[in-house]
Amino acid sequence: MIVSQKFNLFSISQDYVSYMMDAAQRSVLYWDVMRRRGNQYWEYMGKEAPHVLQFDYQLLMDGRTLPQSVNYGIVKIIPPSGIVVDDRKRPFVVIDPRAGHGPGIGGFKPQSEIGEALRAGHPCYYIGFSPLPQPGQTIDAVIDAWEAFIQRVAELHADADGKPAVIGNCQAGWALMMLAAKVPDLCGPIILVGSPLSYWAGVRGINPMRYSGGLLGGSWLTALTSDLGHGKFDGAWLVANFENLNPANTLWTKQYNLYANIDTEGSRYLDFERWWGGHVILNSEEIQYIVDNLFVGNKLSCGEMVSEDEVHLDLRKIRSPIVCFCSKGDNITPPQQALGWILDLYRNDDDLIASEQTIVYSVHANVGHLGIFVAGNVAKKEHQEFAENIDLIDCLPFGLYEAVFEKISANTYNAELAEGGYVTRFERRSLNDIRAMGGNSPEDERCFATVSRLSEVNNGLYRNMAQPFVRAMTTETSAETLRHLHPLRLSYELISDRNPLMHPLARAAEQVVVNRQPAAADNIFLQWEKGFSDWMQFGLESFKEWRDMLSEQMFFMTYQQPLLQALLGLQAVDGSSRKHPGQDSDRIAFVRKRMGELKERMDKGDPTVATLRAMLYVSLPENAADKRCFAMLRRIRDEKGEKMSLSEFKELVREQFSMLRLDEKKAISMIPEMLKNHEHESAKLFDYVRKVATAGGQLHEEGQKRLSQMERVFAEKN
Repeated sequence: MIVSQKFNLFSISQDYVSYMMDAAQRSVLYWDVMRRRGNQYWEYMGKEAPHVLQFDYQLLMDGRTLPQSVNYGIVKIIPPSGIVVDDRKRPFVVIDPRAGHGPGIGGFKPQSEIGEALRAGHPCYYIGFSPLPQPGQTIDAVIDAWEAFIQRVAELHADADGKPAVIGNCQAGWALMMLAAKVPDLCGPIILVGSPLSYWAGVRGINPMRYSGGLLGGSWLTALTSDLGHGKFDGAWLVANFENLNPANTLWTKQYNLYANIDTEGSRYLDFERWWGGHVILNSEEIQYIVDNLFVGNKLSCGEMVSEDEVHLDLRKIRSPIVCFCSKGDNITPPQQALGWILDLYRNDDDLIASEQTIVYSVHANVGHLGIFVAGNVAKKEHQEFAENIDLIDCLPFGLYEAVFEKISANTYNAELAEGGYVTRFERRSLNDIRAMGGNSPEDERCFATVSRLSEVNNGLYRNMAQPFVRAMTTETSAETLRHLHPLRLSYELISDRNPLMHPLARAAEQVVVNRQPAAADNIFLQWEKGFSDWMQFGLESFKEWRDMLSEQMFFMTYQQPLLQALLGLQAVDGSSRKHPGQDSDRIAFVRKRMGELKERMDKGDPTVATLRAMLYVSLPENAADKRCFAMLRRIRDEKGEKMSLSEFKELVREQFSMLRLDEKKAISMIPEMLKNHEHESAKLFDYVRKVATAGGQLHEEGQKRLSQMERVFAEKN
């Protein structure tokens, strides 16, 4: 017994000595990484156009040379060695968010949006920006510059099979939608990644960031911050908002993970911090426009915005297929904010289809906001599948779809038709599927509408009573000083070689690396350290939950008061405070005319049209488009040597779908008429119908019935 106790005491003392040596060495290495982070920050911010793009590129257009000068530019991505692109394929254009950070996150590493598009054989372009805006730069000027950029790409690829596909990340997504509403025929498919469009939307108890505008009294604080910045808004404040969402990660977990794994984590940490700390500047006009019209006003998804040149920015005008990729784990752009705009614009599914829009959505189960852009597993799945199936997305009939990814296995039917590691299906959905994700009640909407009204009042009071004095006291020197004193910037600037106290760290770190003595994984003191870390994380997460609950309660306790709502002009009636855009009389007339034209042309067409109509008719009950079916179609096209372009095929698909939706019985009855004098081809044409319809597997009962019906139709002697 005595021997055992001595042995345990000896073992514990050994663990203690080993742990203290390890902890001391890790501390030196940790602070050396922070020193290198500061040096990296100064180097990054010293560049004219800093970015984290990991691909070589050639400058295509500089936005500073445009009539309305902006700090944006577009470059052509040079494919890495071993990757060959096909100029006949549509180009991809990736636009990064200017929401506090610098550019390049869409091509942050080989497994990224740009990397996967290149691997799929598509030429790639990238729209980025420099840290400082041009004098007088506005959001409208930025959107006009993007139009010039994308138009230039389209001209360079005039022979490509489809218009450029454009990816808008986060903030770039809503700006891209504004551009597409202004110039509906500019883009091919639009992919929105983590992009908020319905800013009031959310679920109680889950989405606390949407309450910020109300708790701060509206957008007057944005104006004050811009005035203190001498007409410029420091993007570090936006980054601080993101960090405040998760204090456990910001204050502890991220840093402890570096400290605990200092031997392997340093490079990855520095790579990410190069982007995370690359704070940029916005003009006061830009940030005020964003906060007033979007974050607080929520005007975009309700069709209330008008461009500077008086173009009504109605998202229902967009002719491009729209892909919305979001995540349940995203606390910055939750699914309700990424998809709620669909419910803001459309009352029912027929309304969406009548507007001739195709919308695809995909909701990830748990990845966070940044993971949508940078996670390698997301790139290898969702971004890869979007790139490989971009032509299928472009050809989908009008309506709402969900992208469903099924990993290929030994039991996958026709696996050879599915490129990549997944079988992708675009399954038809209803607006009720979006509603089922949760959202605001009419009472909640009135609270957010009250915030919008109060913001206008407070902003007006500030501009008339305080702004002249603030601007009179502010100079460019004082503004620059305030920027350097921002807590986030200080954390980078002070811990660098510009601080003489940091100089000994580099030499000390070199010595530690040579004499590194990590503690054993089963060291009891190391286990206690990890336990302490878990408790710190738990405590900070508990604080976050309490803070968010209190914020939500304060928000609704304040803004649901009938007296405040009445004082701000909201009527005490049961009508909704959310304005839904009404039907445009010209649009109604167009739809009626279109229906008449479709009815008149139902008996027009050749055997190719008849075959495609039959394919759609058989596939309708499946309520999905399968990538294997599209691959089979392409295989048949190549075998027949047909020269139909993708755009022609898309128009034909949508026209035949519309005919079937308008009058299915009549549309099918016209197939024999289109097959007249082509009886010798009927058996082969039906074989095409069967191959395409069953490429994704066995049909359901109704689909099988329709396939048998088409077999009889194609066998008839006309």
